[in-house]
Amino acid sequence: MLARHHGQVVLVSGAIPGERVSARVERAGKGVIYADTAQVLSASPDRRGDVGDWRCGGNVLAFIDYPRQLQLKGQIIQDALARIGRVPLASPPEVIGSPEHGYRMRARLHAANGRVGFFREGTHVLCGAAPTRQLADATNAWLVRVEELLARDSLSGLAAVELSENIGGERACHLELHAGVDASGYTALAEGLTGLSAARADRAGVEVLAGTPSVVDSLAIPGTPEGAPYAGHPVQSSVGHPVPSSAGHPVQSSVGHPFKGAVVRLQRDVRAFFQGNRFLLESLVHHVRSLVGPGPVVDLYAGVGLFGLSLAAAGAPGVIVVEGDPVSGADLRQNAEPFGERVRVERRSVEQFLALIRDRSEDLTGSTIIVDPPRTGMTREALAGTIARKPGRIVYVSCDVATFARDSRTLIDAGYELGELTGVDLFPNTAHVESIARFTR
Repeated sequence: MLARHHGQVVLVSGAIPGERVSARVERAGKGVIYADTAQVLSASPDRRGDVGDWRCGGNVLAFIDYPRQLQLKGQIIQDALARIGRVPLASPPEVIGSPEHGYRMRARLHAANGRVGFFREGTHVLCGAAPTRQLADATNAWLVRVEELLARDSLSGLAAVELSENIGGERACHLELHAGVDASGYTALAEGLTGLSAARADRAGVEVLAGTPSVVDSLAIPGTPEGAPYAGHPVQSSVGHPVPSSAGHPVQSSVGHPFKGAVVRLQRDVRAFFQGNRFLLESLVHHVRSLVGPGPVVDLYAGVGLFGLSLAAAGAPGVIVVEGDPVSGADLRQNAEPFGERVRVERRSVEQFLALIRDRSEDLTGSTIIVDPPRTGMTREALAGTIARKPGRIVYVSCDVATFARDSRTLIDAGYELGELTGVDLFPNTAHVESIARFTR
C-alpha cells in the first residue's frame, strides 16, 4: 500500500490503508522506497488473522478481508486511469469477486531440493502451495505425490512445473528440466493426468512423456438465438455459486446454476495461454459478449478462442480470430474447425494482421474489435493499426491497470469514448485485477 515519509513515496507490503505500522525498508528505487510491514501498531477492522504465509506467491493480500480487497482493487483501477491515463472517474468501478479458494486452473510452480511450490514474494525461496488454498484439493494432493516420487526416485533435475486444468478438474502438466536431464525418468508423474510433456534447458522442442498434454473445456453460451448455428449442443452448466462484488451485492457465477444454451468446445495445450479462474470463466465470456455490438467481430490476441469462438457460437455473423503464438494458434485452428467459413483464423501476430488488412483495404468500421493483450498492453503499432481501421467498438480486456490506463488515453485522444468499465477479480488475494472496458466512437 502507498504511504509517504517526509514527502517520499513509500510502498509498504503487508499494510492496509488507514493503518499505522512500523515498516522495514527493503530497497530504494528511483523516486520510491519499498518497505515491508514489521509491526502493526493500529490495525484496520478489515485485517484478518490466521491466513498462513501471506508473503507466499499468489497470497499477498490474504490478510485483508475479501470485500475490502474488492473495494481496493476498484480504487486501484480508478487511480491508474486518473494518474497514468488522465481519465478521471467519479467513482471506482465495480469489481466482480470470486470464491477465494480452489479457483486456479493454471499455475507455474518452481522446484528445488525435492520440493515444488511458489516463490515467496520478491525472493527465490520456495513456499508450499497448499496453505495458500489457490489450487484445488485434488491438485494439492497430486503435488504431494509428485514430491514423494521425486524423493523415491532421487530425481533432481526438475526446475519448474506448469499445470493446466479445466473447470471439471482434468489436469495436464508440462515439466521444465535442467540441462542434461533424462526426461524419461519423470514418466511416473503422469499418474492422474491427461498427459505429461517436458522440455530440457539445453534442447529445443518438447517431448511428450505420456498421454495428451492438453485439457478441454465446454463452455455454455446462454441466450443463443433459436436456430442460430453453433458448435456443440444444448447442455446444463454444472458448477457454481454466488460470488461477491465491490458494489456489495452478490453476482451469480455462471458455472453452476441450470440453464440451456449452445456450447463451444475449447481444447488447449498445457502451455497455451488461458484465463486462470475456473469460477469466473463463463461469467467473463458473458460479460465481454454483452459489450459487443451487432455485426462482425475481430478478436485480437485470441489465444485458443475463448472470446471469438464463444461469440461465433452465440451467432455472431462473422468472426476473425488472430493469434501469433504457435502453441495457442494450433489449438485455435482446431477449435475453430466446427464453425467452417463462419470463423476466419489468422495465425500471425496482431501487428502483421493489421498491416495485412490495411494493405487489402478491408473495412472494419462496422465491426467490434476485442483486444486481450499481455501485461505489456498493446504495442504502439498494434494500437495505431487498430485505431486506423476505425471500428465502431473496441472491447478492451486488460490484466494490467497501468498499461490499460496508458492505452485508454491513446484511444480517447483518437476520438473514442470510455463507456462501461468493470473490474473482475480473477486472482483473489493478489494485487492483480482484470479490467474490461468498452470504447465507442
